Amino acid sequence: MKKNKILEYRTKSGLTQRQLAAMVNITYQSLQRYENGTILPSVMIAIDIAKALKTTVEELYDVAE
Repeated sequence: MKKNKILEYRTKSGLTQRQLAAMVNITYQSLQRYENGTILPSVMIAIDIAKALKTTVEELYDVAE
């Protein structure tokens, strides 16, 4: 499982899984899997999630420079 901060940023933003999923045009089930690290989103979906949460992909996934 790949650790990420999607859940943390989503809850700070006051969004439900269904709301965030609708914002990025994915199912809430997919978002659940992304949040718990079962699967990784495509690059484009990761970018869309980051934009919706007003952060960066690097921040969501702790990408080291």
